[in-house]
Amino acid sequence: MDIKRVDTKIDYYELKKEIEKLSGQFTEIKKSVSLKTLEGQLIEFNKIICSDNFWNNQKEVQKVLDKQKTTQKKLELLKKLETDFMDLRLLMESINQSDTDEIFEINKIYKEVSKRFYEFVYLSIFDETDKLNAYINIKPGAGGLESTDWAQMLLKQYIRYCERKNNKVEIIEYSQAEGGGIKVATLEVRGEYAYGFLKYETGVHRLVRISPFDSNARRHTSFASVYVYPQISDDIEIEINPNDIKIETFRSSGAGGQHVNTTDSAVRIYHIPTKIVVVCQNERSQHQNREKALKVLKSRLYQYYLEEKKKEEEEKLAEKKEISWGNQIRSYVLQPYILIKDHRSKYESNQADKIFDGELDDFIFSMISLDFKKKYNII
Repeated sequence: MDIKRVDTKIDYYELKKEIEKLSGQFTEIKKSVSLKTLEGQLIEFNKIICSDNFWNNQKEVQKVLDKQKTTQKKLELLKKLETDFMDLRLLMESINQSDTDEIFEINKIYKEVSKRFYEFVYLSIFDETDKLNAYINIKPGAGGLESTDWAQMLLKQYIRYCERKNNKVEIIEYSQAEGGGIKVATLEVRGEYAYGFLKYETGVHRLVRISPFDSNARRHTSFASVYVYPQISDDIEIEINPNDIKIETFRSSGAGGQHVNTTDSAVRIYHIPTKIVVVCQNERSQHQNREKALKVLKSRLYQYYLEEKKKEEEEKLAEKKEISWGNQIRSYVLQPYILIKDHRSKYESNQADKIFDGELDDFIFSMISLDFKKKYNII
């Protein structure tokens, strides 16, 4: 769960500013998640575990043990972080501001403290669903080659992100667009908290650039949609009526590189009531593709029913939503200036090359941080 940052030159005052910023966030967190609260939760979990009938229901046993383990970890991190930030402040006050070696060593300590801080936030905001593997579905918007090329850029970006996180990534659907780019692609991502991190990428992504396909070198705006949903575990039951689905087989096409195998037995499944369509073309046999496609369909249906339930709850509560331009969550502006901006968290960066190479951690953490603040009423 590392968030990687590379410093070429470390300035004393910049480092002090970063430490004070993170320390301030930690101070806000402690107002809502205290040691006393976590210790109380741990006592309650221990009481449940020691009860006479606890071990009778194995499913519930595992859930409680997982919650106890998470709470114990959070408690240990909170205690450690309290001393960490105190030590960092003392170190910064004691060193020579021009001693680059000492500043470098303190920066290394700060990075380790940052990792513990981020881990505490993840554990506090993620739930059981967030632990699951994930699927990423990418589709271009209207706009022909401009949009299909943009969709392919996003596909490469997410593959690099997964590789950087040491997640296993596999293309299970890939349809190449005529002229270049992709019509659709789906990635299967397996790794720790894969869905928890990637779910924040769901939405419309906007690109502004000088078109490489325009002979007049004009500026173009392109859109692509990204949809992330969890790969449900085997213990979650999703019933599919055979009469509600239509299964087709076809020959796959398009280049997917090292992450996809072309096959003559690709499978497409239509779920008639919800109009959900899933495709699997990566396995070497029709039977394997069919099994994987059904698994993907179950995951899509699970997410679909959760979203429908959420919509109903929001309608009942008449929840007011912030009015935004379209549905875009992030803009990637490359002309006339360089700026990548998340319209939800307001986080922005001008490091376009790094972002397209999969360095999305800061954007994702800005959303995790926003959710954390909302959950604990810090905003």
